[in-house]
Amino acid sequence: MMGGRYNRPNYSTYLNDEPMPDAASEKEQGNEYFKQKKFAEAIECYSRSIALSPTAVSFANRAMAYLKLRRFEEAENDCTEALNLDDRYVKAYSRRITARKGLGKLKEAMDDAEFAVSVDANNPELRKQYSEIKALLMEKMSKRSSVQAKHTISEFDKAGDRKDITSHPATGPQKDSFMEVDSSGRSGIKEFAGGASKGGSGASLKDNNMLQSRDAKQKPAPEISVQDLASRAASRYMSSTVKSVKTPKTAYDFEVSWRAISDDPAQQIQLLKSIPPESLPEIFKNALSSAFLIDIVKCTASIYRDDAVLAVNILENLAKVSRFDLIIMCLSPMHKSELRKVWGQTLLVETASTSRDQVEALKRLQAKYVQGGWHDDMFALS
Repeated sequence: MMGGRYNRPNYSTYLNDEPMPDAASEKEQGNEYFKQKKFAEAIECYSRSIALSPTAVSFANRAMAYLKLRRFEEAENDCTEALNLDDRYVKAYSRRITARKGLGKLKEAMDDAEFAVSVDANNPELRKQYSEIKALLMEKMSKRSSVQAKHTISEFDKAGDRKDITSHPATGPQKDSFMEVDSSGRSGIKEFAGGASKGGSGASLKDNNMLQSRDAKQKPAPEISVQDLASRAASRYMSSTVKSVKTPKTAYDFEVSWRAISDDPAQQIQLLKSIPPESLPEIFKNALSSAFLIDIVKCTASIYRDDAVLAVNILENLAKVSRFDLIIMCLSPMHKSELRKVWGQTLLVETASTSRDQVEALKRLQAKYVQGGWHDDMFALS
């Protein structure tokens, strides 16, 4: 028959000849290109792998290829995507540190380095990056502050009237400037005297001031004073930048912000209040540590005194974080004792704002947070 002379193509054979690419094979091909230093080709493979199935490893690998091409912004973005998928992936932090260093974002790189070292304290590469970024950041701040300090001293030199400056107690902004220039922490008289005054008991204040004024015009301010002022200004800058925190969206953001205000319980309370309680499971995912669990519960106990509804809501949602039961089960005896103390002394103490429903909710939550009751104390003592 006529139909018998036509052979229909067997499409299945074409499909079987060349298997369809998958995310894993594309990633492996990208790795091969990377080893051959074909970074552009590697990026294409990693991009296809991400399109098929995005993973933290593929994003971090593509970031590394971008770094080799000095495309720091793309590398930073890929590392951020990797950390959104796995916020404990140390390689992504390490590569984002490098990217942010290349972009001049030293403060952000320092945040990454501090967190990464806290996750993997024994990693020599991370510790090396931490030291390098810290040195660069302090050098940058010191240079900026040194320029400002020299400008300030130049303004003093232009003022011309040293007699008025040294013979009257400084007030307002003048007082701060003198105290910063003088490393001894005393008044500004000694600094401008340049060591000429012997401080003899027979010398009058007027003569002394005239001598100081003359020497001040002849001798510039010691260089050490500029360095000291620069160091102090750098320290103040570091302190102010650390204190500027934002509402966290990931466990990493939370840890950085929380550590930055570790010496200020009031700010920690405000930070915790700024987080919608229902978002806690999404923020922490599987990255909640026992130490931060204890810190959050303690902070929540402080909130409970003024806002029992919010406190209960926080504790309920914190208990929904992934692996919560495992974290509680593996708590050290000391941490278990701290939880029992918080519950017994604060959370189960009724206040005027505590409703019956809230009391019942706290009793139910106690069973989740304080497992074993007094029996754990017995085991801890034995």
